[in-house]
Amino acid sequence: MNANIVCIPGDGIGPEIVAEAKKVLNKVAEKYGHEFVFEDVLMGGASIDAYGVPLTDETIAKAKAADAVLMGSIGGDAKTSPWYKLEPSKRPEAGLLGIRKALNLFANLRPAVLYEELAAACPLKTEISSKGFDMMIMRELTGGLYFGERKTYEENGETKAVDTLVYSESEIRRIAIKAFDIAMKRRKKVTSVDKANVLDSSRLWRKVTEEVAKDYPEVTLENMLVDNAAMQLVKDPAQFDVILTENMFGDILSDEASMVTGSIGMLASASLNDTKFGLYEPSGGSAPDIAGKGIANPIATILSAAMMLRFTFDLDKEAQDIEDAVKKVLADGFRTIDIMPQDEEGKAKVTQIETKEMGDKICERL
Repeated sequence: MNANIVCIPGDGIGPEIVAEAKKVLNKVAEKYGHEFVFEDVLMGGASIDAYGVPLTDETIAKAKAADAVLMGSIGGDAKTSPWYKLEPSKRPEAGLLGIRKALNLFANLRPAVLYEELAAACPLKTEISSKGFDMMIMRELTGGLYFGERKTYEENGETKAVDTLVYSESEIRRIAIKAFDIAMKRRKKVTSVDKANVLDSSRLWRKVTEEVAKDYPEVTLENMLVDNAAMQLVKDPAQFDVILTENMFGDILSDEASMVTGSIGMLASASLNDTKFGLYEPSGGSAPDIAGKGIANPIATILSAAMMLRFTFDLDKEAQDIEDAVKKVLADGFRTIDIMPQDEEGKAKVTQIETKEMGDKICERL
């Protein structure tokens, strides 16, 4: 097949890790007779430096015209970067919100898997990590607090701030349907996370989700309050299959889930709309402190590329090949610094390699 992929290298380590994902996709294309055409565009801090805004109309247009988007990391050091002296609507992260809205990317998929080879990097107790886990966090991405009306104002000599959390039935229903569809391909369990004991928006979320569940009799639906979900993720992560939740809760819980896998550098991500189109990116940040040092972990971006092959292009065999190659490299004892064992005995059993070497090793296994 032929596919046009827009690449947004982004900021910090973004260009380094996107380069390795492109390398792996080119290897897949070579092996299976596909052709992937890449076009790089700017967004985030790189776009601010070039154009004065974090997201241009040209970037949006090129993304819409592509078959899929592969993105690195956006943003910089909030304490030192001049980008963060700008008003919030002009900072790098505003580009993320803007492109999600422009492309209608309402469904964010974040798999969190504990690889057997990385069990030692998991911060949980051995009796918990030994059971392993494989979950998919389904986060609603274009509604809720992040997109509601907001204002900061003065009243009676005091500064006040308001953020509005709004969800409609249709917004909840479409993300719930996505979650149940994916659960049907997995272990047929959905845990819907909300704060229904306090928030009206969560009570509506629970009502609509329970309605959708009636169309999926094979799938077990479990409702869980978000504070309990945060606790259960570290107490017994193996219990989860698909976690369905709104925007802010999903943002927080997916980062927590990433860390119990051993490193956020292992966490891939896909953001989908109503069609096959998707934007694929690692869940981690731009890590400006290690940019240019060649030590960033590209695996999350490479696994995001595998998700692209599976969800946008229906190339399941190719996607599985990438995932198997990653597992083989880990089984062969190769690690970037973030997933190195902490104890000296463990370090003696593995070899630390750099960003480009990790991409090369995965290509070799392909």
